[in-house]
Amino acid sequence: MGSLFLARHATTDASASGRNLGGRNDAPLSAAGERLAGALARAIASEMAELPQDRVRLVTSPALRCRSTLAPIAEALGVPAAAVEVEAGLLEIDYGAWDGLTAEQCLARDPAVRAAWLADPFATRCPGGESGADVAARALPIVRELAAWTAADRSRSAIVMAHNHVNRIVLTDLLGWPMADYRRRLNQDPAGYNLITFGGDGPVVRRINAPAAPGVGGE
Repeated sequence: MGSLFLARHATTDASASGRNLGGRNDAPLSAAGERLAGALARAIASEMAELPQDRVRLVTSPALRCRSTLAPIAEALGVPAAAVEVEAGLLEIDYGAWDGLTAEQCLARDPAVRAAWLADPFATRCPGGESGADVAARALPIVRELAAWTAADRSRSAIVMAHNHVNRIVLTDLLGWPMADYRRRLNQDPAGYNLITFGGDGPVVRRINAPAAPGVGGE
């Protein structure tokens, strides 16, 4: 069975301060985020060293914060930048009018919509933005193609660099949980990674939100 690593980008100033950072915002990594990206590269390279390797695919959201987090991984694995696949379907949820706001500011601005979104973010759209279902419609086909590709050969691996909502939606789908619960039941910390193997018996989730380095975590 092949392996798929699904990682969240490292820290930005917005993620450190609790502000929404959606698909419209192309913020760079913070200095702490750059250090965390290096730790993630070392962690994934160590995991990869224990796996049979024939072919590896690196796939990323086009967001700068994702490309910057993936770059040291590509370097550690000897994958040229030109070989990295960029998929717009992996962009973070579009928060619309909530982009750049804190949770408290969103609630103050749109109390009824925010309450509905908290109850079911999969079905409820952010004002002027997307719902979890919108994200799933563009992100899940990408991950499913990679899952089928890795399942065909145990020496194949894929590394996907994406975002908080994207990763939680993908994992909720893989685990067979109600999609309305994707925010309540899963966390994805900056530079946290997940490891899923695929074979004839379906997916096996081996790591969830593993830290890039001991003691690293947080929103």
